[in-house]
Amino acid sequence: MANAELQTDRPADLQPRNPGLTPMMLNHAAWVTHDVEATYDFYTRIMGMEIASTVIDDAVPSTGDAFPYFHVFFKMKDGSTFAFFEAPGLPAPAKSTHPAYDVFTHIALEVDSTEKLMEWYEWLKSNDIDIVGPTDHGIIMSIYFYDPNGVRLEITTPLDADWNNHTDTAEEDFKLWTTAKREARENGEDVVQAMINLARKRRAERNSGH
Repeated sequence: MANAELQTDRPADLQPRNPGLTPMMLNHAAWVTHDVEATYDFYTRIMGMEIASTVIDDAVPSTGDAFPYFHVFFKMKDGSTFAFFEAPGLPAPAKSTHPAYDVFTHIALEVDSTEKLMEWYEWLKSNDIDIVGPTDHGIIMSIYFYDPNGVRLEITTPLDADWNNHTDTAEEDFKLWTTAKREARENGEDVVQAMINLARKRRAERNSGH
């Protein structure tokens, strides 16, 4: 811990750089479920995934926490999985302190065309699932909905074949955002308003093709 704390005190340009290690793919993302049967029905029947693996144990191997749980994995076409833990006796999760947490925190699943996206839309609607969208983000088009556990899901399809290869522009936007935020703080300005102004300026530039 001491080394980690010392490292974070270094200027950013002196921090050690990643030596070329990048994960290959998503293995799994995991959440808690309070109803594994409803979760099983949703991910197999609604989402078309198959149950891929399970674990039953009375303690968490990584931490040693002593509570019993059922761990279940549901597999997508590329082999990546969604995972859930059901542990009897857990209280309900704490409510979010701001609506933004319920909107921003989500996981997106890709399909290969807008036609397939609309098939998903119709399928979910036929199962009485509330949907937001379709929403055109410029680079992708998406629909949004919730699973039985309150996990916000997105079905999305790229509108730009290189949507995840705009590294140069992304680096520029990162610098614009962090610089504007720092300058607003240093100048005693309202940071939220400064970021609203930046966002509007960038949107206007995008709409004008610059």
